[in-house]
Amino acid sequence: MKSHDCFRALSAVALSCLAFASLSTMAAGMVPQTPVVIVDEATGDATLIVKNTDDQPALLYSSIEHIAEDPAPILLLTPPVIRVEAGQSQQVRFVLHSETPLTTERLKRAVFEGIKPRQSAEGAHVSLGVRQNIPVILRPANLPIERAPWKLLVWRVTEGKVQVSNPSPYVVRLSKSVSLLPGGEVLDLGRTYILPGEVLTPAGDAFLGTHVRLFPATTYGFAVSSHDAPLSTQ
Repeated sequence: MKSHDCFRALSAVALSCLAFASLSTMAAGMVPQTPVVIVDEATGDATLIVKNTDDQPALLYSSIEHIAEDPAPILLLTPPVIRVEAGQSQQVRFVLHSETPLTTERLKRAVFEGIKPRQSAEGAHVSLGVRQNIPVILRPANLPIERAPWKLLVWRVTEGKVQVSNPSPYVVRLSKSVSLLPGGEVLDLGRTYILPGEVLTPAGDAFLGTHVRLFPATTYGFAVSSHDAPLSTQ
């Protein structure tokens, strides 16, 4: 298998894990019903069902995790702690609390963890379940749905380095590794999302190439075929 073919196969596998939040491994502990939550500013809230897949009751701890690029506490989650019986489900609610209207999509993350009390010869202690961490996208009111926001990214070579910019109002989620075509050289974005208005410089040298191959995920967390974007030079 050629190196770029191997990269393509591995990237597809990696993106499947990203997009579907590794549903096979999620089938333990507290499991979210969907791999992504969308909160529309027009309604101001959203709900998600979380199921306790274990064979005993547990406390469901739910929280919002802010990404480094956007620490603003504009999203609330309730209830933060609640008991969920074995095999039962619990609804959690996301509430948008922004003092100003959203102008672009925003990205947060939701964390779910089950804590189970246990008794042993040494006394009572707690057991932590599998920790689930899924993306939450905050969408401005009346923003049109864009089913392929990765096609709006702009890729160019600047001073010997590849740069990617996102001039759109959409959060773009993708595998953090991309490859240059036709050579197949691999570049590392460092993370699996590009925020509106951002410009990133992937790690690696800009070898001769005409296109960039990326492996995106839809807003709703589904993996799609690879996309080849034109690479311009300045």
